[in-house]
Amino acid sequence: MEEIERNVGGCLPRLRGIGNILTKAEEKVAEYILANPSEVIHMSITELAEVAGSAEATVFRMCQKAGYKGYQSFKIALAGDLYTPMQSVHEEVDPDDPLTVIAGKLFHSINETLQDTLKIIDETQFEKAVEAIAAARRIDAYGSGGSAVIAADFEHRFMRFGIPVRAYADPHMQITSAALLGAGDVVIAISHTGANRDLLDSVRMAKESGATIIVITSYTKSPLSKLADVTLCGAAKETQYRSEAMASRLAHLAIGDVLYVGVMLRHQEQIVNNMHKIRQAIAIRRL
Repeated sequence: MEEIERNVGGCLPRLRGIGNILTKAEEKVAEYILANPSEVIHMSITELAEVAGSAEATVFRMCQKAGYKGYQSFKIALAGDLYTPMQSVHEEVDPDDPLTVIAGKLFHSINETLQDTLKIIDETQFEKAVEAIAAARRIDAYGSGGSAVIAADFEHRFMRFGIPVRAYADPHMQITSAALLGAGDVVIAISHTGANRDLLDSVRMAKESGATIIVITSYTKSPLSKLADVTLCGAAKETQYRSEAMASRLAHLAIGDVLYVGVMLRHQEQIVNNMHKIRQAIAIRRL
């Protein structure tokens, strides 16, 4: 199995070759993947299980029988079969493009992501999120990898509310924070895939502790969304399979801006007063 993991290519041929060792349920998943490979690389394990009429555990076992550690490893291998390395960076960018053309294409992709996110905004979910944050006793933001930057942005902005707020990127700090939460506290969990094991453990602990869970993700049917009291989804069209999740990062930051302004409008006098104090404190640090 380790040798297969190092060689990520040959995923589809490998899948065709293990039909004799698959259960009927696993075979259904394999058949769906073979018929729709370009769609599967955009799906979470939950979404694939649903469209294939199976269970997440079945998908996971099929991936292992194919020689991969799990679903994410399988998707990386699948993308390696379908696309070149440059396509996985950005499908519209050509290696010969000048930087101005690359910038234009990327900016167009960013704009499309934000417009698509705007179209799928669930006003009820946003209202619930704003109400929970506005009434929170404490706010903890969790994010790993690229999402850690977004969690840090929440800490920086929401500090102005006068509510204790902290961002945690380290899994051990996340679960420690989660164990100390209670009713009236809010966790904002950010994850493009919604399938990070450490984050799921921390959010599960926070939920058991009584905290309200707000999830920001790109997949409404991810494992993380199942734990959420409120789910806010960014419509990022990641190019083929791109682990950096560049487009989703910007969509999630925009969702954070909406939450910030929404809470600010509910407590205008208090927040304006807080911002005035902050500006005075910062002013003395300038030359």
